Amino acid sequence: MRANLPASPALLFTAMTNDTRPASSVPTVPTFLSASSPAADTPPDQAALVLRQFRVVFNAVRTHFQQVEKKVGIGGAQVWALSVIRRTPGAGVNSLAQAMNIHQSTASNLVRQLARRGLVRVDKSSVDRRSVHLHLEAAGEALLLASPGPYAGVLPDALQKLPADTLVQLQRNLGEVIRALAADESAAGIPLADL
Repeated sequence: MRANLPASPALLFTAMTNDTRPASSVPTVPTFLSASSPAADTPPDQAALVLRQFRVVFNAVRTHFQQVEKKVGIGGAQVWALSVIRRTPGAGVNSLAQAMNIHQSTASNLVRQLARRGLVRVDKSSVDRRSVHLHLEAAGEALLLASPGPYAGVLPDALQKLPADTLVQLQRNLGEVIRALAADESAAGIPLADL
């Protein structure tokens, strides 16, 4: 069943986002919603529009991680971990996991991979032998300098730029999508580059 959508792109944007700005200040409409699209004379249903938006987001994320791997030879999650270690020298694996918002075991695996490549040094704590301190090696620094940014990835970077009220609404709406998918929420602790 097709939704009754406004005819103009500005009104469509307003209807989709509850944006109350005057039509003249509404952002430009993405090309996939423009009049030049094949089905421009038939209003797409709301679910199809949102699906297209997800595709745009997924493509941007995937393209960024492909560029990172092509340029420096390691994955986006590893580059992000290197940047966190550079920013917090001597921090441990738990701190790395918290900074990247990933599970501790995932952070441990990242550290193992980076140490094996000679990009980070792992020093055992003199106080607690189970604890380690992470330091960036010269090769890790060189790799970061060669890597395209943002190090955390384009999606975390974009989310950081959004206003708090937009993030609250997005979290609520994505929560509904996750429930409708009956998705495994344990995947929330896996870096996007590893999905």
